[in-house]
Amino acid sequence: MRNRFRGKDYLAFKDMNREEIEFIVDLSLQLKSKWVAREPHEYFKGQVWAALFEKNSTRTRNAFQRAAADLGITAVYLRPDELQSGRGEPLKDTARMFDRYYDGLFIRTFGHEIVEEYAQWMDHPVINGLTTLAHPTQGIADLMTIKEKKGGYKGLKLCYAGNLYNVCYTTMIACATLGIDMYIACPDGMQPDQGIYEESMKRAAVSGSKIVFTHNYDEALKDADIVYGMSHYSMGQSPEEIEALKKAFHPYQVTMEALKKAKSDAIFMHCLPAYRGIDVTDEVMECDQSVVWDQGENRMHSIKGIIAAVAL
Repeated sequence: MRNRFRGKDYLAFKDMNREEIEFIVDLSLQLKSKWVAREPHEYFKGQVWAALFEKNSTRTRNAFQRAAADLGITAVYLRPDELQSGRGEPLKDTARMFDRYYDGLFIRTFGHEIVEEYAQWMDHPVINGLTTLAHPTQGIADLMTIKEKKGGYKGLKLCYAGNLYNVCYTTMIACATLGIDMYIACPDGMQPDQGIYEESMKRAAVSGSKIVFTHNYDEALKDADIVYGMSHYSMGQSPEEIEALKKAFHPYQVTMEALKKAKSDAIFMHCLPAYRGIDVTDEVMECDQSVVWDQGENRMHSIKGIIAAVAL
């Protein structure tokens, strides 16, 4: 399976089948076990990777830098305001020079077409650290956490409460592929990306899972094994859009009262950052059912697994 990934780009779950997703999850868990045991795993010593962050980041940036260090890779952090692309240099020119200098590119950016264009012009692997459409490093971390806490995927129900954005779309593809029922609680009339919706429904038909959009929060919470909270708005949205979304999503805040409507052994997940008092209460974040810190740590291990799979 490693040969299927080696030298390839890692951009979105929609580009991967079940076997490939599960391979990355299992590889990430294997590398986590080495990290826990403090076993050296500098498999790519001497490689140098670029990390281009066009959006602010706490977990993704630090997770990448630690993952790279553990694998023996030197990470070079690139600020977009220091690049000539800010003065109008075409992306394809920047990408081809990165390809000459680096063994891979890890990028966190805005439109998904940006990572696709870097991938088009680079022979070395490009890893998507977040776009408007996908957050596939988070997706692997989430699946690792679910497997650790629930033992597998089939037959589980996940209630998602938050903005219809990259994490939601990645979770939709993951659940549809792996047989997890996903109920997305959101204001009536909100629509997901059509392409992601169609792909999710196609995969769900194969796995037997349900992907359901509902404005009935209680329906989404009932018998849920996982309650996944998410920010009600996203980076880059206008103040007016943010206020409108906060108002629309307020009924879907994850509170202890809401969490009690799920199964008694349900876990609470959140990709972070969490806006306490808006998308989730402080009490939920700190409760025994919250696994957000394990989930956040797993981002480091997921990135390590992805790099180990695609690195030349």
